[in-house]
Amino acid sequence: MTMMAGTATAQLRLPAVQVPALPLQTLPQTLGQAQPQSFEQLSVLRRLAISRLIHGNPRIIDSDMNGEPFIRNEVLALSPSDAALDGARSLGFINDRQQTIGAMNIHLVVLRAPPQLSTKKALRALREADPNGSYDYNHIYSGSGMNSPNSPAIGASSAPDPAPSARVQAPAAKSEMRMGLLDTGIDATHTAFRDSTLHSWGCGDHAVPAAHGTAVASLMIGRSALFHGVQPNAELYAADVYCGRPTGGAADALIAALGWLVQEQVPVINISLVGPRNAALEAVIRSLIRSGYIIVAAVGNDGPAAPALYPASYPGVVGVTGVDAHRHVLIEAARGPQVMFAAPGADVAAASMDHGYASVRGTSFAAPFVAALLAAGIAAPNAADAAAAIEALGKTAVHLGSPGRDLTYGFGIVAADYRIDPATLNHR
Repeated sequence: MTMMAGTATAQLRLPAVQVPALPLQTLPQTLGQAQPQSFEQLSVLRRLAISRLIHGNPRIIDSDMNGEPFIRNEVLALSPSDAALDGARSLGFINDRQQTIGAMNIHLVVLRAPPQLSTKKALRALREADPNGSYDYNHIYSGSGMNSPNSPAIGASSAPDPAPSARVQAPAAKSEMRMGLLDTGIDATHTAFRDSTLHSWGCGDHAVPAAHGTAVASLMIGRSALFHGVQPNAELYAADVYCGRPTGGAADALIAALGWLVQEQVPVINISLVGPRNAALEAVIRSLIRSGYIIVAAVGNDGPAAPALYPASYPGVVGVTGVDAHRHVLIEAARGPQVMFAAPGADVAAASMDHGYASVRGTSFAAPFVAALLAAGIAAPNAADAAAAIEALGKTAVHLGSPGRDLTYGFGIVAADYRIDPATLNHR
C-alpha cells in the first residue's frame, strides 16, 4: 500500500511543554501543565499514570511486584523446547500466538494462563516446571517524552487491533542510509514528511498516527521550509508498536517490530520507550547487538535517583539523556552507567499533530538525534562498523562532566547544532 503525504501548510503555533514527560499520558491536564518541584514528585506522577492505566483497563492490564504494567494472563516463553510446551499445555496453558526471528534463531511464544491462575502464579508455575527456560511477563513500555499537554496519549485510543503489515510512503530517490524506529504511529501527511521515504509497519492497513512518534520521526528525517531533521535524505523504517491500544507497547510487539527490522537489515534502531527489565526483550536486543545492529534508547525521565529503565540499560545499548538549550541536563533525566551520550531534549521544535511544530521535552527526543548521527555511513549491520561509529561519535562529543565517561552526560553532548529553537519559528 502506498501512502501519499499531504501538502498541508505548517502552522507556526508552538505550544510549550512545561512538564517532564510521563510515560503514560493519563493524568488530568492540571497535572500535565505543572512543573514537578522534586524528584519524588516525578516518581509519584509516573506511578499515578501507570495506576490509572491499570485501573482503567483492569481486565487486560495488571502490574508486577515493582508496579510495572503487563498484559494480564499472558506469559512470554523465549525459544521453549517442545517438552516445555507440552508441560505448559498439561498445566492448562494455551499457545496464544508465536513469532520467529529466523536470522537470530529466536522463537517467542505467548502463552495464555489458565483461568484459575493469576498471571503471577502462572509465571511462577512455568518457571518451576522448566527451571532452565526463559519466562516473563508481557510488560508494557511507554514513551519517554511529550509534546504538549493536549497531545494524544500513547496507547489511549480505541483503534482496532489488525494484523501487522508494511506500507511505503511516496519514496524519494533511493538512499543508502536507513534507520529504524519503534514508537507510536506517524502522521505521514505532515508537511515535514512530504519528501521523506517512510516505510511503515504495524496495525494492518490502518494508520494510527500519534504525537510521540510523529515528533521523534521528524527529528530523524523531517524536512520542510521551516524545519529539518538530522538526516532528511535517509529512509526511515517506522514500526507502530501501539496501534492505539491500551495494551500497546507490549514486549511481544516490540520484539515483532525488531524482527521486521532484522528482515529489512536496518542497521540503526531508535527506541524512545521505557519500561522494566524483560527477559525476552533483553535476549532479542542482546542478539541484535551481537549481530552488529546499533540500538539507541532514551534513558527515561524518572529522575536521577530512580531505578534503571530499559531497554536503555541493557548492555551494549546506546543510552541517551537530554539537555536543554543551555547544555544543562534535564532535571528529570535518569543518570547512571547506561548514559552513553547527551543530546537536545528540551527547547526543541518537532512536528506536531496540528501540522505545525511543538516544543518538546524529554529524553525521548534526545535519542533520535544520536540514532541519526550514528546512521551516517553504515549501510548494513556490522559489529565492527557499529563500534567504529560509536567511537567516532564519542570523539566529537562536547564533554562537560568529569574526565572520561560520566554518569550524567556519558561521553558528552552531541547534535547541539541540529536543535531547532521553537522561539525562532515563532518569529518567522
